[in-house]
Amino acid sequence: MITTFAEFGLAAPLNRALEFAGFHTPTPIQAQAIPHLIAGKDLLGLAQTGTGKTAAFVLPILQSLRSAGSKPEPHTTRALILAPTRELAIQIHESVSTLAKGQHFAHACVFGGVSINPQIDALRRGLDILVATPGRLVDLIQQKQCKLSAVQCFVLDEADRMLDMGFIRDIKRILALLPAKRQSMLFSATMPESIGDIASKLLKDPITVEVRPEAVPMERIAQHLIHLPMQAKKDALLKILSGLDVTRAMVFARTKHGANRLSDYLDQYGLNAVVIHGNKSQGARQKALAQFKSGEAKILVATDIAARGIDVADVSHVINAELPDEPEAYVHRIGRTARAGKIGVSITLCSPDERDKLKAVEKLIKRTIPVMVIEGLDLTKAAAGGQRISDDREERGGRRGRSGGRREEARGVGRRGEERGPPPARAERPASARPARQDDRPVRHDSQARPPRHNDRPARPMERDVEREVRNDAPWSNQPVPTRDERHRSAAPRRDDRPRAAQPVRPGDASSFRDEPRAPRGERADFLPRFLDNKAGERQPRREGGRPPRSGGGGRRFG
Repeated sequence: MITTFAEFGLAAPLNRALEFAGFHTPTPIQAQAIPHLIAGKDLLGLAQTGTGKTAAFVLPILQSLRSAGSKPEPHTTRALILAPTRELAIQIHESVSTLAKGQHFAHACVFGGVSINPQIDALRRGLDILVATPGRLVDLIQQKQCKLSAVQCFVLDEADRMLDMGFIRDIKRILALLPAKRQSMLFSATMPESIGDIASKLLKDPITVEVRPEAVPMERIAQHLIHLPMQAKKDALLKILSGLDVTRAMVFARTKHGANRLSDYLDQYGLNAVVIHGNKSQGARQKALAQFKSGEAKILVATDIAARGIDVADVSHVINAELPDEPEAYVHRIGRTARAGKIGVSITLCSPDERDKLKAVEKLIKRTIPVMVIEGLDLTKAAAGGQRISDDREERGGRRGRSGGRREEARGVGRRGEERGPPPARAERPASARPARQDDRPVRHDSQARPPRHNDRPARPMERDVEREVRNDAPWSNQPVPTRDERHRSAAPRRDDRPRAAQPVRPGDASSFRDEPRAPRGERADFLPRFLDNKAGERQPRREGGRPPRSGGGGRRFG
């Protein structure tokens, strides 16, 4: 049995980094996995969180990259590590930074929720190790900023969690882009059939390393169970966290709204609590986690997003304010305590409507959780004035209907489920409180009238003038339309309007137009008489054929 890291035959810089990080004795998963990975074999690791599996695959990857000695090309990476959540990806990248310190390895971490430009800049220079979440990695591949053709080592961490989160399509797409010649590693806490299908396609003659649950920190966790109404959970949680033995605690809620409600409730009573869940931005999540790690915040309220991969030292208590929907999440929740060989405490608050979830958890861990009682807490009084932590209707974005609460009250059941008596009779209002009749309504005085607005102008009266026409097709317009004489007087004079000499009038010509008053200038009515006058002076004698003789000039022809 290997007892020290020096027995693995790692390079001297790696041993110095292990001593600097305080790693002296390998964990069971490290002692079993590292020799096979250094030999270049594929590995299937079945181990729960908190067993040290991150160093179990980071150390062999660094050893393999040192032996290869090649430099990465732009937009490529020599080792790829996939993680399901941003927090786990950041934690793995921190482990890579710690173990690769002073060895000139280029590494980066890419995940969603932040700007993609710095991540593209890091890939443009080429990387030795890339830690990524599936969604952001697919985005980079689609933008042609990341190529997987040079991957030598591939790690799929928390594979069962990835399938639960719906990353199966992204994983299959990434696996199709990997080169055939590579070393692959798959780590998972459980082994469902879907994980077996992926392992058969990803791994080639793998070595299976399994760390059973009895060998992990489960034995060092003192588990307790408290039966109480749902409305009494907040007071019970406040009583537990106010104890002197709670140095650093993690509180798990089932929904995001429930986590926010618990954090606000604890802040009201002077307990410094930070919250982390999927609706928080990446910056807010990292800030809350940093405050909890540094000790600035004593309590971290979270959903199951923080149940895996969050490595925080010295967590004394884990409190399940609500039981999870999946029994496997219970194991990952309580695994946040009793780390590094220490002893931890787990307390589960179970309401009557969570009995089925409790049975599923006890069936999974193959033991009955002992029941404890909180001294000094009146559950009946706490349930009378308490509220539910999570509401599925709020989580779905819904609201209670207008008549939903009224129907319950009519049936004698209140909104919180307590029994109520019949609704009180509606009192008759006095006559003085009734609205006045139509003829008794008070008259509004001038002082109560509303102030005039900018558009309260009197309409201009429309006056009909003989010489001015008004547009009839637009009744909303009261602007008069100018007459033809006004339009002609404003128009520019034409060249044909200059005075002309009198022309001789012949019988039969259109001289009757000359006797009538001329039309205003510019009108077409004046064009025809003037044209005929011009043609009369140019008229030539007819020849015998009946047609006028042709000539080269002779003026313009009409028509």
